[in-house]
Amino acid sequence: MHLQTLKFHNFCNTSTPHSSASSAINDFFSPNSPRNGAHSHSNQKRIEVSAPKNRSISLSLSNGFGEEERVRSPVVKDADIATLGNLCVDVVLSVQRLPLPSLEERRAYMEELSASRPDEKYWEAGGNCNVAIAAARLGLCCLTVGHVGDEIYGHFLLDVLNDEGIGMVGMSGQTDSSIDISAYETLICWVLVDPLQRHGFCSRADFSDDPAFSWLSKLSKEVKMAIRRSKVLFCNGYSFDELSPVLLASALEYSIEVGTSIFFDPGPRGKTLSSGTTEQRRALDQYLKMSDVLLLTSDEAESLTGVGNPILAGRKLLKEGVCTKWVIVKMGSKGSFLITSSSVSYAPAFKVNVVDTVGCGDSFVAAIVFGFLHNVPAINVLALANAVGAATAMGSGAGRNVASLEKVIEILKNSSLNEDSSPSVYIDENMDTSEILVLARTIVNGKNACVSHVSLQKVVSELLPKLMAVHEKALTSKCAS
Repeated sequence: MHLQTLKFHNFCNTSTPHSSASSAINDFFSPNSPRNGAHSHSNQKRIEVSAPKNRSISLSLSNGFGEEERVRSPVVKDADIATLGNLCVDVVLSVQRLPLPSLEERRAYMEELSASRPDEKYWEAGGNCNVAIAAARLGLCCLTVGHVGDEIYGHFLLDVLNDEGIGMVGMSGQTDSSIDISAYETLICWVLVDPLQRHGFCSRADFSDDPAFSWLSKLSKEVKMAIRRSKVLFCNGYSFDELSPVLLASALEYSIEVGTSIFFDPGPRGKTLSSGTTEQRRALDQYLKMSDVLLLTSDEAESLTGVGNPILAGRKLLKEGVCTKWVIVKMGSKGSFLITSSSVSYAPAFKVNVVDTVGCGDSFVAAIVFGFLHNVPAINVLALANAVGAATAMGSGAGRNVASLEKVIEILKNSSLNEDSSPSVYIDENMDTSEILVLARTIVNGKNACVSHVSLQKVVSELLPKLMAVHEKALTSKCAS
């Protein structure tokens, strides 16, 4: 099932166009490149960010965290979000049984699958492409930063990103003839679905102690420019499967230097990274402390903090953070929390017909970025993020099947909340917070004086004009192209 794709060709002018895929993967790949017969535009919005020039900060692995204040050097920000690493092609296959957890069985299973190229109808853009596509469909100007190979899978991925109006900035390094050529190829992730709709994942990154692209050792000037131009840099734990901890730490450090906000989702890798190599632990610690926004599931928050209550786990991450403004704790069908230093917001999930949950968390991230950049109230941000995640769950697979804007708007208009799960079990009257907001269809007077209910109808009435404006702009752009 493919949801409608909205194209935003006019939102993002990425760079000088290039004439081939091989040049694209070493530089900016513009969604308006003549390679695809489109025209370039330069009507994007810009903002200025400045900082004192006499301040410096160091976040190198060897020097610790440096100063607690960020450097905000003058820079023009004409891209909303850049994703870092984790670009792959998902090959989604139905199988009778999932491979056993044994590493050797999974390796044999993957080698058997890889023996012949699967039909292209099973291919889909995966990893951080999901975040970028969902963000683009919300009207954000998006760049993806990472490595794809100059082969059929890489060309497929570039074409998908181009069709969605997303710029690509390739990470390049020194080619080493002693390294197997497969190390330079696009990463393939086999997404296996059994008859009970359970999922299994495997890629070549699972069978190596080193990152898949360990030959990438430093940030190129093109990558630095992409980070510099972006208001938000998004990184997740899966990026550690591809890129070295030192390289990821340098991206974090440079983001701070140029005033780019950092969003980090450790994902399931957070637990393994926390007990990994010294460099992995340090890089993880830096991202947890220096990110503006942290996104975790309740299980992930507990594994990293040792605290089972999602509100208290979020408060602990805020307290330990240097730059942390928001901590978002995702609980699937039970809703989500957004925790700040002064408030806690909770929104239940929306009731929808769930087909496939792959990509829901990635789509959720895109909505959080939208709310953060547009100064949307916290409770509204959660409502939008839950709606975007729910819209993705109604489709099959991720990539081009993530939430369409029409479906998000439809879910918000229907306003069907799953209020079976109450946040009250997590709320302690003695919590040191001035405000707890709970999204609800019906306003009720609770026993807890610090809890305030916010009308879903009010939140939807505030969100819809913003989303309809994006929708109208998208339709106008589509007609113009």
